[in-house]
Amino acid sequence: MNFGVLRVLNDDQVAAGNGFGKHPHDNMEIISIPLEGDLEHKDDIGNETIIREGDIQVMSAGTGVFHSEYNKNENKDVKFLQIWLFPNKRNVTPRYDQISIKGQTKKNQLNQILSPNKNDEGVWIHQDAWFHIGNFDKSKTETYQLKKTGNGIYLFVIEGNITVDNQKLERRDGFGLWDIDQISINAEANSKLLIMEVPMTI
Repeated sequence: MNFGVLRVLNDDQVAAGNGFGKHPHDNMEIISIPLEGDLEHKDDIGNETIIREGDIQVMSAGTGVFHSEYNKNENKDVKFLQIWLFPNKRNVTPRYDQISIKGQTKKNQLNQILSPNKNDEGVWIHQDAWFHIGNFDKSKTETYQLKKTGNGIYLFVIEGNITVDNQKLERRDGFGLWDIDQISINAEANSKLLIMEVPMTI
């Protein structure tokens, strides 16, 4: 909890037919990234959708929103990442968005899925944050240059194992870096990772 404005990174697994009943959020930017299965979302601002692997969901809770999430499948678990960020504006009008990046991401490079800019790639939020996802073959390398001075990086290994600036990371490891301008990534095996660049001060 609390790596700069990154409040929570939840690595969720929900059994068939189960889920989270209606519950409130306010003044939080909430991003959901399905990894397996189908997740049903309902909220009190009129949205009722299914999010699947390859989708990115964002919700600006702002002045307040109630929502629920349930495993839509009857015979398998649903797995998803849910990330909460503190916003840079309080009490905004609640907002929901969902996109699909399935078939649009390129292998062996970092693909932007979130930014502060409405007209940029991916979804947008009320915060100077950028998220990238990458699927890398073994031995592939990549460099990430920070977008904003003073930001830090929280890196999460979804699958595989990688080395970041000589630090070895394995499946489901998280690693925070700050006071840096860029990082170098080397895939030690076929790997999938999420890079979250976030402000370090709330």
